[in-house]
Amino acid sequence: MARHRSPSGARPVPEHVAPPRATVRAGHRLPAPPAVPLRVRVTVAACAGGALVAAGQTALTALAGPAVAADPYEKLAANALLPVADEITAPAPADPTRPTTRAVGGDQLSGSSPQALPVLDEESELDVASLTKAVDIGERIAATARQIDAALSGGAAQAVLERGEAYVLPTTGRFTSGFGARWGVTHYGIDLAAPIGTPIFAFTDGVVEESGPASGFGMWVVLRHADGTRSVYGHINRSLVSVGQRVSAGEEIAEVGNRGQSTGPHLHFEIWDAAKNKLNPLPILQAMGLKLTGDGANSPD
Repeated sequence: MARHRSPSGARPVPEHVAPPRATVRAGHRLPAPPAVPLRVRVTVAACAGGALVAAGQTALTALAGPAVAADPYEKLAANALLPVADEITAPAPADPTRPTTRAVGGDQLSGSSPQALPVLDEESELDVASLTKAVDIGERIAATARQIDAALSGGAAQAVLERGEAYVLPTTGRFTSGFGARWGVTHYGIDLAAPIGTPIFAFTDGVVEESGPASGFGMWVVLRHADGTRSVYGHINRSLVSVGQRVSAGEEIAEVGNRGQSTGPHLHFEIWDAAKNKLNPLPILQAMGLKLTGDGANSPD
């Protein structure tokens, strides 16, 4: 068969040869990744956290090579999808010339056993212990403050905490007479001079043992406390409590008066031990930090 030339001089295309197809690279088509030396069954999971996104891209680079991760569209895929290998059958030999990349989640991707939880070092353990101790101290301070506030809520001028118990100054009077011998007799308490009607407060928590008339005192109140000690309030104007009543530290129990053998309005205050031996209240109050005004040089008795 004769061959014909085209007017342009181009050679005719044989009928049995198909014309070459134009190669089109669409924007949505991804190039085939390089061969991966690992045969992996891949589970695809969506990731939203920054740490997991970084792990996904690092893992993709390790598995498919830097060429895939370098492509902008492949970076988007790495950030959106995290491959997790659950089977590795043919591990490839390590390339000594290729730098090792260790990323978050790398142990799971490489098939190694999960890492143990971090153990606190000695300095961190000391920090935790110090923090715990500080919290405990803060709670105790807050509890102490609540007890002191409660003891002062009735109107007492001073309150302290002693061995976990609140104590208050029994009245705001001036210290005019101390414990000991006086005028040929023994004075078994201290005197706190104040106007008639001045509030008298329970020295500490207790139960009312006596309330009403008393020889020499005119009227008194006696409180028995949990440790067996007692506090005595004499020459009162009137009692505000009754026998058997429980009272709290700082609660008003009576008023300053001038009854009985008295030369002026004052509170006669005594402290007895569990055997009813009479103790000097002054050093007890001072040791607790309860401060008196006056020098005890003049007695209204």
